[in-house]
Amino acid sequence: MVKEKKKSPDRPDNTAFTQQRLPAWQPILSAGIVIPGFVLIGLAFIGIGVGLFITSRDIQVLEMDYTGTEASSDCNKCAITNTKNCMCSLDFNISTLFKGPVFFYYGLTNYFQNHRRYGVSRDDSQLYGDLTNFKDPSTDCKPYRVDSNGKPIVPCGAVANSMFNDTFKLYQNVNGQRNLVPFDGKGIAWWTDYNVKFRNPSVEPLKNAFNDTVKPLFWTRAVYELDFSDPSNNGFLNQDFLVWMRRAALPNFRKLYRRITEGDYKEGLPAGNYTLEISYNYPVLRFDGRKKVVFSNVSWMGGKNDFLGIAYLVIGSLCVVMSMVMLIVYAKFKFPEDN
Repeated sequence: MVKEKKKSPDRPDNTAFTQQRLPAWQPILSAGIVIPGFVLIGLAFIGIGVGLFITSRDIQVLEMDYTGTEASSDCNKCAITNTKNCMCSLDFNISTLFKGPVFFYYGLTNYFQNHRRYGVSRDDSQLYGDLTNFKDPSTDCKPYRVDSNGKPIVPCGAVANSMFNDTFKLYQNVNGQRNLVPFDGKGIAWWTDYNVKFRNPSVEPLKNAFNDTVKPLFWTRAVYELDFSDPSNNGFLNQDFLVWMRRAALPNFRKLYRRITEGDYKEGLPAGNYTLEISYNYPVLRFDGRKKVVFSNVSWMGGKNDFLGIAYLVIGSLCVVMSMVMLIVYAKFKFPEDN
């Protein structure tokens, strides 16, 4: 008598799906499919690349360095003395209409915001408005966790402590008069930062939430008074603070400071002479960095970026070339089909 084997409880059901007996289709890539496919992909990439490259070329960019290392620069006096709120100016000319909307950036070089120790030096729970972390900040914030008297720093950490604090005012010079160009500082931060990642404590007035805490060591004002003109633009929801806390991936970067979208400058910056007044506060010479300002407009593809168009052109050209190579090889070495 043959003893029946006991069915294993782990054995899948005897169905076409669990036993992998479903019908399948496997494409056979022939020369008649691959070569035209490469040609079509290559032509599509070349067309996209041409469009991206031409669009990028039409974007206007004006970049100016104001570090002040040159003796002829008006900011040289500020760079040498390292005086707080030192005022200097930058004169420049625009020959043709700088089409709007115009975006105004500040830029830094040789600044490694992507350094791991720098990046983790923050307290995300504190930045989300958790009052518990106001009194006891995360140890990741060291050495900017507490001050010399043991009082907790809010916001703590190296990222917040090193926040960029130069300020700018732009004037158009017309017939000996200076017309202030209005800056729009609303909505310059990422939507996710403003609405998801950062929160102010639910305390009114906001100042009371920061009792028994101190501001970051390098700041001149507390976080709840960053903007006197707009009470809603204070605390952890301050637009400039949010922009700075979004760390850059590369050592040379620029961050959005303001947009020019209002009044007589809604269509852009007219041709003429301009003066940029700078409150020079942020030190960069100690780490061999440089500071610059950038005026730029955008297109449907974003800011100026020649690399993207060139990359599409290169890949598309390679596809076309490879299709020609494959066609030559196929025509020379093809084998008769088996009966």
